[in-house]
Amino acid sequence: MISPNNNMPPHHGMPSTMQGMPQVRMAILDSNTLTCLGLQQLLSDMLPMADIVVFNSIKELQAYEDQRIAHIFVASRIYFENMQYFQENHKRAIVLVNGDMAIKDVFTLNVCQNVKKLVKGIMALQHRGHSNSIAMMKSNSSAALLSPRETEVAVLLCKGYINKEVADKLNVSLSTIISHRKNIMEKLRARSLADIIIHCVTNGILSIEDL
Repeated sequence: MISPNNNMPPHHGMPSTMQGMPQVRMAILDSNTLTCLGLQQLLSDMLPMADIVVFNSIKELQAYEDQRIAHIFVASRIYFENMQYFQENHKRAIVLVNGDMAIKDVFTLNVCQNVKKLVKGIMALQHRGHSNSIAMMKSNSSAALLSPRETEVAVLLCKGYINKEVADKLNVSLSTIISHRKNIMEKLRARSLADIIIHCVTNGILSIEDL
């Protein structure tokens, strides 16, 4: 985990000037190293033009704080211990919760779920007031188009079907599906299922509700 020190903010992912996209900076505030690393990687994959900075304590965040931080993903414990600060910054706060806990007038993200559901939760923020940053999600449509069959396979994978189930649904061999999946990963430069989900949703192949 990388934490900011002095006045030099860490940078993650691709340069913010790439493709002329505007810079968005997000913060993760949590003392749990595993949570920070996992969420930092996921956000970097979903928003390659964003800078993702990590803080272990509220003091670190306040020492660094500036208005360029679009969203603060904050552990629920830290949120409740610093209610006054986050009430003043409620439009930027996204509270990391365990389970389906709801907090009045605050956006929450359940971190106790698989990657697919986490991606769905983050993308759903687009419909709940965080469209500026979510709009920066990478789209691969102009760089690598999937064939109709590859698109079918990608959709089924996004919906949670394993390779054998996809093969049965499309009435083809397992080896054919494995080959299609390999081609999909290469064309999209995907490292995980999360990248395939992002591609399908940002290109209108699937809606968030279909996941």
